[in-house]
Amino acid sequence: MTAGPTFAPTIAPTIAPSIMGRLSDALWRRPRLLIWLLIGPPLVWLGVFYVGSLLTMVAKAFLSIDDMSGLVTSDLTLRNIAALAEPTNRDIFLRTVLMALAVTAASIAIAFPIAYVAVRYARGRWRALFYLGVMLPLWSSYLVKVYAWKLILAKEGIIGWAFAKLHLTWLLDAYLAVPVVGGNSLSVSYTGMFLVFVYAWLPFMILPIQAALERVPPSVIEAAGDLGATPGQTFRTVLWPLALPGVVAGSIFTFSLTLGDYIIPQIIGNSARFIGYAVYEYQLRANNEPLAAAVTLVPMAVLALFLWYARRKGAFDAL
Repeated sequence: MTAGPTFAPTIAPTIAPSIMGRLSDALWRRPRLLIWLLIGPPLVWLGVFYVGSLLTMVAKAFLSIDDMSGLVTSDLTLRNIAALAEPTNRDIFLRTVLMALAVTAASIAIAFPIAYVAVRYARGRWRALFYLGVMLPLWSSYLVKVYAWKLILAKEGIIGWAFAKLHLTWLLDAYLAVPVVGGNSLSVSYTGMFLVFVYAWLPFMILPIQAALERVPPSVIEAAGDLGATPGQTFRTVLWPLALPGVVAGSIFTFSLTLGDYIIPQIIGNSARFIGYAVYEYQLRANNEPLAAAVTLVPMAVLALFLWYARRKGAFDAL
């Protein structure tokens, strides 16, 4: 009897772990290393290109300019900081801050009811239309929108045409005759500049308020009414404090963007200068980089005070 063929058991070869597997194991055992690898590149970018550029700008505000060559020297001076207290610069700062405050207040007044209606009542297709209506102006060119408003606000524009058709030209002329807010036409007045600023930055106010109101349960508002609170009391004591983080976030956008913008004051409004346009003139026309850097310190300080006041009022507690 012949024995059948015998087969030796085959042993599967051991597969050596890949490099990626070893790296994954090493990172799993060292979670702190994984965290630093994830946040390291963004921190380097933030520290070098963002914080580094800000510190460079702050340092440049204390440098001097050679009177003969017009070149920036390493001699330290406080002359640029002292120049900020000159009457011309003081008027620029006051004008810009007041405009930024007015634009921020108007944006809050317009954006809050829009965001509230979108959150409480818009559903499905209407919610999509809301987002489309808010985001659509951001898809077009910024310069095109400003020049379009220049034509709208001109004396021969659509607003002047509407007042003429309603036989209310006398009312528009009376308003334009008011000092400070008026002018030869809306396109060369503070009012026109204010309208364009509000139009340009309104989406940046609506979206943060809408996100904050999304986190407010409807039952909280209904409970306030069940406890006897009037609609005004509900708004002041319940809805407004809960939506305040979104209001502050939107205010940071509208306030800071108005402080630094130089295109709208250059195209819309009279010849009065704002901070952004003053920096543009000092930097490119006068070739005075230290003074331009010193001027930029003002909106930074104003915005820092704004954030400090908002934090003191508890605006960031719910973030």
